[in-house]
Amino acid sequence: MKFKILIILFSSQLIFSQQKFPTPYEIGNGNQTTTYEEMVKYYENLDQNFESITVENFGKDDNGETIKVVVFTPTKNNNNATILINNGIHPGEPDGIDATMMLMRDLATGKIPANNLKIAAIQSYNISGMMRRGKYSRANQNGPEEYGFRGNARNFDLNRDFIKTDSKNAKSFQQIFQHFKPIYFIDNHVSNGADYQYLFTYISTNKERLGKVLGKYFNEKMQPQILSHLEKKGMLTTPYVNIHGDSPDEGFPAFMDSPRYATGYTALFNTMGTVAETHMLKPYKDRVAATYEYILSSIRFVEKNASEIHKKMEENIASLQPGNQYSLQWKLDEKQFKLIDFKGFEAGTKPSEVSGKPRLFYDRTKPFTRKVKFFDEYISTKKIAIPRYYVIPKSEYKVIEHLKRNGISMKEISRDSAISVQQYRISDFKTVKTPYEGHYLHYETQVKSEIKNRGFRKGDFIVPTKQSGVKYLLETLEPEASDSFFNWNFFDGILGQKEYFSDYVFEDTAAELLKNNQVLRTAFEFEKITNPEFANDGKAQLDWIYKNSEYYEGSVNLYPIYRIP
Repeated sequence: MKFKILIILFSSQLIFSQQKFPTPYEIGNGNQTTTYEEMVKYYENLDQNFESITVENFGKDDNGETIKVVVFTPTKNNNNATILINNGIHPGEPDGIDATMMLMRDLATGKIPANNLKIAAIQSYNISGMMRRGKYSRANQNGPEEYGFRGNARNFDLNRDFIKTDSKNAKSFQQIFQHFKPIYFIDNHVSNGADYQYLFTYISTNKERLGKVLGKYFNEKMQPQILSHLEKKGMLTTPYVNIHGDSPDEGFPAFMDSPRYATGYTALFNTMGTVAETHMLKPYKDRVAATYEYILSSIRFVEKNASEIHKKMEENIASLQPGNQYSLQWKLDEKQFKLIDFKGFEAGTKPSEVSGKPRLFYDRTKPFTRKVKFFDEYISTKKIAIPRYYVIPKSEYKVIEHLKRNGISMKEISRDSAISVQQYRISDFKTVKTPYEGHYLHYETQVKSEIKNRGFRKGDFIVPTKQSGVKYLLETLEPEASDSFFNWNFFDGILGQKEYFSDYVFEDTAAELLKNNQVLRTAFEFEKITNPEFANDGKAQLDWIYKNSEYYEGSVNLYPIYRIP
């Protein structure tokens, strides 16, 4: 009898706690999202009332506001595995903000049992965007009534900033991630694009970029089990429908989350991740519920399988040994696909009431389920051998700051030294014609390499690759990687020639060089024979002699970070 009374008392306390701590979303009509001020106050209240809830400060938003992380810790044991949740990177997509507030309350009150797992959630990552509240910027979205804006205070899309790190927000995120070292990561969003029956779509960390061990485990075991919980609740799920301006009937590809994106960044540290993408046209209350259930199912899976996940992470890292091959570039394999049962709406065209021209529309009175091609295989198009070390001159202090913030171990050279290294020279690259997120991004970069003895100074850095952040090193320091520091313009200074010559002065010097250097003279004559245009261009000939002589500076296009194979 006494035991039954205790159960009744405990149940009553749970109901009382939930009534006492309703979120602003729950108080509203189901189509309203919390304001920034309400969110901060709500979490402060949880912190004051529950020992298991703490609010921690990490860095700043670009508007100067402190980024806050709410943490649920069931015990004082700091060895608990951690799930990290990111909310509000695009504050016009606020589903995760409201879902996480309810989740943290339910964890604190014991409605959700989680005895061996720490849950850390960024309250709102893009605070300045959340504060820019309005009704119209998400023109295609079905609620809520008001919401935040995609860009932050400096108009950056923060989900493109995880490598270039132009914003204070991105630096703060890296500090948060390296502090908690999560074994699973969830980034909450709302989709754009096609119309279909699904409430919940998702981007699983690209299995090829994640690595064979983790990629197989996540895509074949972990993610399907997490999603099965939503399906049992009647919430339809499918991979993110990566189609814009067309219907998905002919198939669609898996999204490639390169390191500029949140889950692409976390994968560099062998952390599996999901971008939760609820469907923009579904009612807001349904989208919030689906986000809540996905997080809840993730908690249940990770708590049950934390030891196995840790083991898979260790196996993945162990495969990244010096000398092993690592893929820097990928392309979609258009010959490989799987057929999935896709639940869509019949698509067609009809005359536009605006232009009179044919326009796409979806007929919701005609739902269908049919086989559709899902392309989820990527082919490596560029591999390199993992070096034993990188050598970074102390002059590249910006790079060194990034590496240190990301927990990369390195050692200063104790005295001036000559070291045999592999050096790169940029041989070709292309550049976008208009700015992309504040940069004239390079792409299709190519390098030539050679082994050289180079002098390094005391205070330069040697960086071993045998560490957990090896993928971060490879993806940022290898120029040919899609989101390398080079491609993000960190080293554009090397692309410009600094010294030149006056034609009328160098003419005599060039003649003397040809007269006294037979190798140079032979190469010069060969160039004229094989290149008729060059043979008729005196200016080009003078420039060729200059660039093939000791007068020409050797630093043009010379990449300033070196490898020890």
